[in-house]
Amino acid sequence: MQTLHSPLADLWAEMGDPARLTEIGLLSTLIVLTWLGMEVLRRRLRAGGEARRLPSDADWRQLLLPAALLPGVLLGRVVLGHWQSVHLFNLAVPLLVAMLAIQGVFFFLRRIFKPSKGVQALQRTVSWLAWGILALHLTGYLEEVVAAMEHLGFNVGQQRLSLYSLVMGLFWLAITLMVALWLARQAEDRLETLPLHANLRLALAKLARGLLLVLAVLVTLPLVGIDITVLSVFGGALGIGLGLGLQKVAANYVSGFTLLLDQSIRIGDMVTVGTQFGEVTQIATRYTVIRGLDGSETIIPNETLITSAVVNHSLSAPDNLVAIPVQVAYDSDLRRVEAILLRIAAAHPRVMPEHEPKVRLVGFGENGIDLKLVVWIRDPEEGQVALVSDINWAIWDAFRGEGIEIPYPQRVVYIRQDAQAAVTKAQHSATIPDPSTPCP
Repeated sequence: MQTLHSPLADLWAEMGDPARLTEIGLLSTLIVLTWLGMEVLRRRLRAGGEARRLPSDADWRQLLLPAALLPGVLLGRVVLGHWQSVHLFNLAVPLLVAMLAIQGVFFFLRRIFKPSKGVQALQRTVSWLAWGILALHLTGYLEEVVAAMEHLGFNVGQQRLSLYSLVMGLFWLAITLMVALWLARQAEDRLETLPLHANLRLALAKLARGLLLVLAVLVTLPLVGIDITVLSVFGGALGIGLGLGLQKVAANYVSGFTLLLDQSIRIGDMVTVGTQFGEVTQIATRYTVIRGLDGSETIIPNETLITSAVVNHSLSAPDNLVAIPVQVAYDSDLRRVEAILLRIAAAHPRVMPEHEPKVRLVGFGENGIDLKLVVWIRDPEEGQVALVSDINWAIWDAFRGEGIEIPYPQRVVYIRQDAQAAVTKAQHSATIPDPSTPCP
């Protein structure tokens, strides 16, 4: 261990030095004072009515405590280093930095993504990488690993890219993207408090997210030594790709922003697209989700909603007309039938009393008189099947109680005289036995 030039080796070499007791005492005092100070601050904030703005208990212990302790440890290392060696402080600083980095990543991930197995796997990966780098640093092998990664590389034009530069590029890209996504989430939360329409809030949120992601990439490229002018070549290639093979994708993205801005289709609207009827539950940049009354979800490209006819049942007002066909026999009292139908419609809770129900005489059909009961509803999201079924059951019960006939297909057959005579002759011949026929 003494041959290794590392914080852990230096601490091991002077473990028996009485100066270590001074380090342990000072470090323990800093930990206790920091913890007590954080608890006092936390209680005062809670007492002042700021409980909703406070981080969770896990964030308070795992993130804020190392963040508050690290400056004190750095200051203590500088002050105590004037009189003695500070190997224990040299060991505590990277430990606190590793804890702060890991918990900082966890903090952002919990606020960017919803809990899932993928997020948990990402957290475990970050933990293993952070502790692995810390272990290499403490044992003195980190510089050798970095030198080996710098040695492995290749030239791109006049620029050399090594394995270390690629890894650092991915690291800074992940950091900037994570910060951009967190800022986008903060912008979304801020937009939720503004008195804006839901579609406009969604459009602004998606626009802010896209701009922040592009800015994160632009910031990362110079950090890893890549000339930002290479984006001009990439932009030309992207333009050719959009013109040749990504026309539909680009059209769907543009259509998505068009839908969000013109507000012709909004989240919560009841729409009919082709044969699909349901509620708009999500308007993404590429597609729109329509949830049917049976619980199924249909994903429709945004371009379809722009270029085809869409029936919006709740664009300007949620009032919807429902027409229920009814047929009665010709000998029915139509005025009595009209009164029964109006009474049934007025008794249903979903029928709007502001729009008076009507009974329309549609025509005189082949089997009976065709009527249509017209009602208005204000909740198209509940569908029409249950409403029509309830009213039809009520009509059936009322007609049976009132003796009103619901006709079924009927035919009147007229028999001509010559045909009648032929039938009678055939029946008569069938009753007289033939003499030529032998008896059994």
